[in-house]
Amino acid sequence: MKVLVPVDGSESSDRAVDHLIKKLALFKDKDSVEVHLLNVQHEIPYGRRVSSVVGHDKLAQYHKEEGTAALKSAMQRLDAAKVRYQHHIAVGDAAEIICEYTKEKGMDQIFMGTRGMGSVSNLVLGSVATKVIHLSPVPVLLVK
Repeated sequence: MKVLVPVDGSESSDRAVDHLIKKLALFKDKDSVEVHLLNVQHEIPYGRRVSSVVGHDKLAQYHKEEGTAALKSAMQRLDAAKVRYQHHIAVGDAAEIICEYTKEKGMDQIFMGTRGMGSVSNLVLGSVATKVIHLSPVPVLLVK
């Protein structure tokens, strides 16, 4: 079984990781479940002044640093529970990247939190979880 857990460093994504850890306790062999953590960074359009001033290499480094920071709590939780995992950082539209990754890697299920950035941001940007539910080729377990 392959499980994808999109994480953004929020309490909501931490709860999704904690829920996954509880579910894994039901398996006789936790190593039979392949866990993938995925953080998706927002893309900064190259038409903006900041991206032309910073440059592609520095922008890539920025995304890597921010992604690593967002993954830190989830990785610590899985390490403490002795759960093996792989972690990945991508850049783009979060819901689209999550669903593309799910298809490409043959994931069986997605575990994700319902709120990452907060309710005001969700009103403006739209909910990533809602979009994933509509686009996902596999079951999505939402953790409140």
